[in-house]
Amino acid sequence: MSLIRIIAAPALPAPAASFAARPGNRLAARVFHAAPLLAAALATLAGLSPGQARAVDWTLQVVDRHGAPVPGAVVAVEPKGQPAPPASGATAAMGQRDRQFQPQLLAVQTGTAVSFPNFDTVRHHVYSFSPTKKFELKLYSGTPAEPVVFDKAGVAQLGCNIHDRMSAHIVVVDTPLFGISDARGEVRLDLPPGSHRLRLWEARMGNTAPTAQPLTVGTGAPGVLKVELKD
Repeated sequence: MSLIRIIAAPALPAPAASFAARPGNRLAARVFHAAPLLAAALATLAGLSPGQARAVDWTLQVVDRHGAPVPGAVVAVEPKGQPAPPASGATAAMGQRDRQFQPQLLAVQTGTAVSFPNFDTVRHHVYSFSPTKKFELKLYSGTPAEPVVFDKAGVAQLGCNIHDRMSAHIVVVDTPLFGISDARGEVRLDLPPGSHRLRLWEARMGNTAPTAQPLTVGTGAPGVLKVELKD
């Protein structure tokens, strides 16, 4: 599976457009810009200098090559020039219920402490042999006293040493701007204008790290960025 392009469809029409693409790129972003005078006026009203702009609420929609939405995809954006430190005090949970992981897909920022509560009446033995995070929680009931801190970006595949059909993934990203696409294939993120890096992961990629491609976000009205995948 490969990410082939991004198409920006703004919510409102704009007077001018630019297409950010270079020969050989596997991804391109088309963004529509507001008129410079209007952008400067809006920045002034917002208390910003003309060269600054606030992050706005964009919708990223993941679709397949037929245009059908792709639910359950992890989408993350790393803003250029704004490195994010590891999450401080962030927590998440991946439980076990009815001899299944719940949820079976979890996305977290690096530095997040993840707990693994067992809600079943049987004990589980949770493990990951993935390079992103190797750990083992031997046979236990309830919730282990210490959570597992995911301190490296990548994908960790989890299993249970007692119940072979149990499987889950934890996708770890180096940014607080991330989400999992819903039934419409959509994720809503507050994105600042500029040139950024998009990372995307979908279950068929297995333990492969999220793809990384450039993403350009314009200064015009927010809209929909369509992320198209192909097998």
